[in-house]
Amino acid sequence: MKRLFAAFVILHSSFVISAEPVKLIFDTDMGNDVDDLMALCMINNLQSRGTVDLLAVTITKDHPQAAPFVDAVNTMFGHPDTPIGVVHDGAAKEAGKFNLLADEKNPDGSFRYPHDLLSGKDAPEAVGLIRKILAAQPDNSVAIAQVGFFTNLARLLDSKADANSPLSGRDLIKQKVKVLSIMAGAFQTVQWNTRHLEYNVKLDIPAAQKLAKEWPTQLVWSGYEIGVAAAFPHVVIEQDLNYVPHHPLKEAYYLYNPPPHDRPTWDPTAVLYAVMPDRGYFDLSPAGNVTVDADAGTVFRPSKDGKGRHRFLVMSPEQTAKVREAIVQLSIAPPSKAK
Repeated sequence: MKRLFAAFVILHSSFVISAEPVKLIFDTDMGNDVDDLMALCMINNLQSRGTVDLLAVTITKDHPQAAPFVDAVNTMFGHPDTPIGVVHDGAAKEAGKFNLLADEKNPDGSFRYPHDLLSGKDAPEAVGLIRKILAAQPDNSVAIAQVGFFTNLARLLDSKADANSPLSGRDLIKQKVKVLSIMAGAFQTVQWNTRHLEYNVKLDIPAAQKLAKEWPTQLVWSGYEIGVAAAFPHVVIEQDLNYVPHHPLKEAYYLYNPPPHDRPTWDPTAVLYAVMPDRGYFDLSPAGNVTVDADAGTVFRPSKDGKGRHRFLVMSPEQTAKVREAIVQLSIAPPSKAK
C-alpha cells in the first residue's frame, strides 16, 4: 500500500482543482459490469475534492436493486443525497452479479453499506429527473457521461415541454449540455476483428441510432478498444482496498469476475475524458460523425469541412499507462471519512 499511496500523493498534486467543478450527470447500467462501479468511485472521490459536482446518477438497468446499490456507494463516499433516476421498461432486467450487495446485512441487522433508497421503484424516472436537473443549470455547463445503454438519453431527445422547462428535449440539451462522453462502439481493430459489435450499443440499437443521429452537442466516443488497453490491475483489488472491512469495489470485483483477472476500464475512460478533457490523457480523432448500423456496428466518417459533432478517443502507449494509473488511484482512494 505504501507504494500506491505515494503514487496517489504524486498523482493528486497533478489534479489541480479548478475554480468551478465540472457539473456532471452520470448515466450507467450499474450491475452489468464492475467498470461502472470503478467509474462511480472515481466520480465520488473527484466530488470530494471539489473537481466534480455530481448532479445526478441515472440508471439504464431496469432492476430494482441497481438504484439502492448506487445510493449505498454514494453514501459510503459521503454523498447520500445525490439524486438517482431509473429507467422504465429498459433493455436489461436481470439482477446482475453484485447489486445484491445493497441488501447485505451486518450481524446486528443493519446494512453492510448504509443507504436509504431501498428500491428502484421508489426512485424518480430518469428522463424527468434529467430534465429537472438540466433546466436548473447555466447554459452550456453540463457534461454527461453515458456508460450504459442509450435508452435514457434517446428518450430525453424525444421528451416534451413540462413543468421544469418549456423546451423540447433536443432544445434543452442544446442549451444546457456542453459535451456528452460515452463508452460505446469500437473504432479500432479489436483482436483482429475490424467490426466489433459492442455491448452497450447492441442492447438498444434503435436508441443508439437515434442518439448518434440527433444528439445536438459535442459527442465523444470511448470505444471498446480503449478500456481493453488500460485494463485494471487485479493486484490492486486484492491488496489495496483493505482500509475498511468491506469495500464495495473489492466485493463487486470478486462477485463479477474474481482475480486474477484484469478487468478493462471501459466506463472510467469516458468519465475521465468528461471531467478532464484537457489533461492529455487522450488524443481525439478528427471531427466527423458516427452512424450505428442495424447490427450494432459503429462507423466513423471524418467530415470534409471539419465540423462534424463526433470524435472518438485515441490513446498512445504512454497515455495508456497514465490513464490506467489515474483510474486506479481515483477509484481506490479512501472516502474522506475513512482517511
